Amino acid sequence: MPTKTDLVIKILFIEKSVEDAEQIISLLRNNGIAVRPARATSAEQVQAALDELGPDIVLFDPSIGSLDLPQVVHLLDAHGRDMSLIALVSQADNASVADLFAGGVRSIGLRPQPRQLMAVIQREYESLNTRRQLRRLETALRESERRCDALLDSSTDAIAYVHEGMHVRANQAYLDTFGYHEFDDLLGLPVLDMIGSTDADEFKATLKSLSRGEKLANRLELQARRADASSFKATVEFTHATFEGEPCLQIVFRRQQVDPAMLEQLQRDPVTGLFNRARMLECIDQAVAAATEGTKGQSLLLIEPDNWQTIVSGIGLGKADELLAAFAARINALLGLEDTAGLLAEHTVGVILHSRNDEGIKEWISNLQASIANGIFDVGARSLTVAASIGGSLLGEKNANTELLLDQANQALRNAQSQGGNRSDLHDPSAREKADAERERYWLDLLKQALSQDNFVLYHQHTISLQDAEGEFSEILLRLDGPQGEVLPGFFMPIAEKYNLTPAIDRWVLNQTIQALAARERFGSPTTFFVKLTAGSLQDDQLLPWLGARLKQANLKHGRMVLEMTESKVVTSLRPAQEFVRAWKQLGGQFALEQFGSGLNSFQLLNHIDADYLKIDRSYMANLPQQPESQKKVAELCRQAREINRLTIAEWVEDAASTSLLFACGVDFVQGNFLQEPQRLLITP
Repeated sequence: MPTKTDLVIKILFIEKSVEDAEQIISLLRNNGIAVRPARATSAEQVQAALDELGPDIVLFDPSIGSLDLPQVVHLLDAHGRDMSLIALVSQADNASVADLFAGGVRSIGLRPQPRQLMAVIQREYESLNTRRQLRRLETALRESERRCDALLDSSTDAIAYVHEGMHVRANQAYLDTFGYHEFDDLLGLPVLDMIGSTDADEFKATLKSLSRGEKLANRLELQARRADASSFKATVEFTHATFEGEPCLQIVFRRQQVDPAMLEQLQRDPVTGLFNRARMLECIDQAVAAATEGTKGQSLLLIEPDNWQTIVSGIGLGKADELLAAFAARINALLGLEDTAGLLAEHTVGVILHSRNDEGIKEWISNLQASIANGIFDVGARSLTVAASIGGSLLGEKNANTELLLDQANQALRNAQSQGGNRSDLHDPSAREKADAERERYWLDLLKQALSQDNFVLYHQHTISLQDAEGEFSEILLRLDGPQGEVLPGFFMPIAEKYNLTPAIDRWVLNQTIQALAARERFGSPTTFFVKLTAGSLQDDQLLPWLGARLKQANLKHGRMVLEMTESKVVTSLRPAQEFVRAWKQLGGQFALEQFGSGLNSFQLLNHIDADYLKIDRSYMANLPQQPESQKKVAELCRQAREINRLTIAEWVEDAASTSLLFACGVDFVQGNFLQEPQRLLITP
């Protein structure tokens, strides 16, 4: 599913109620899913939305009246784009479900069951992406086959395709190598005839094992035999392939001209002696391929020494390689005969464990951490101790994808490091609930400690005026000072929301911001700070009286504080948000709506919420120079905002071309790492 930093899911609502559609949009956004919606109630509007939006998912209400299911299916089929059609119903029985599926819907979502509806949308979006990826892969495969066919004849390697032990195709280099003039001389000839008598039995056994799908080394050294009965020493490589739609083996004969020991050395990292990155990635690919064939008991681990930069600064950069080599030696000493280890990054070691159950993997991890933590590393004239964090993922058919496997292992490693180091975290879908509960308890304890000991940190990022507004403008950003460094809100705020800690966090941020404004006031530096407010604070009856008293005490004459909330949070808490904003305005404050433009009719919300600033939804900033539709939408949002005297802000601006386009669109302010990285907020007493 898409996330805040990921793809945007495009949804077309075919239903009569704007409010019902907004509820679903809010449900998705509250679960961290970026949405770009459109709504239609007639065939003409559906056609227009299909052309303009290009939806991924269509949510259709069968009771809409103005369109029936056959019409909708016809419109979608005529458009030619693959998309998932989901029926939205309030209740369902067997007959109605059967009719809907027979009519062409892929799934049915129940309005009264938000969790079921979320699960259906998530499943259908993942299924849609799988279908699209499959088509891309099929196209790429056909293209690769065409290229391979062309390369086969031009290759200097001797290559043959063998089916059930018989030649079905060979290139010219193969004919030349074995002394044949035409492929007709080889047609129907057993490949075993190309092997010397001393190696024939081993070669035959290898072919039988490969035909059964057994995992073997993909190369074999033997004596090959030419048509004139002369022989030569060769390395034979095997790869599963297809020829004219039939499964076969691709066999490559290479004359041995390079010392095998030299080849092995080229695949090793010179510092650690482990496999280098390229070879290790090949090993991971092979493990993934084996998993797709049903091989079990494999896992990928990523291992890093804790506080590496601090250690290196203490021993000196010149001794870093010596320490890394000793660290790798501890890992290598515990590897089994089938296990593999390689250096994947500067100080990240990857390990593939084979033929181990869950308990065996955990035992190996525990033994490694004990070996590292309990030992002493001698580096030059210094002796020191090191701890390691380990993250990994069990490998099975469901996650048999190299990129996904590496992401899961990397996320597990970061989770282990965020919990204080010298920890391990193993991704296992069957144990996810237990692991999530444990992590949740950890973050809850950390949050409570941070509130009691002021372990939060504030940053600010300048918001640049494109219209020459006076003064300085900045966005306040929150971080948690954790055991392994500063942590972004995405890790801890969901836990804070679940346990109702967000009002206390909001007060801490507001209090620190007021102190910073007061300090700038003393230095004659007028500043406007934008401060995020969580939905939990809308229920805090004492927040505004407390905030009013703090502002009065600070006696701010030039500094300003703009409270901001996301559009989706405001929509789902409209009444309390309306009352809060009205009372805040009476205190002289200003208000901003984040993710503006993400709903079906965002400007209608301004009839209820008096917002001074509109922060345009960041999804429109993704690849803005290459997205004319996004440019058009941003320009339209700015035009409507100017008509009602609202200021617009574009976040996540990442390049100069986007800045120029936003200026042309009429945006008032821009913000992003391209313009300035966030800086620590200094609060002078």
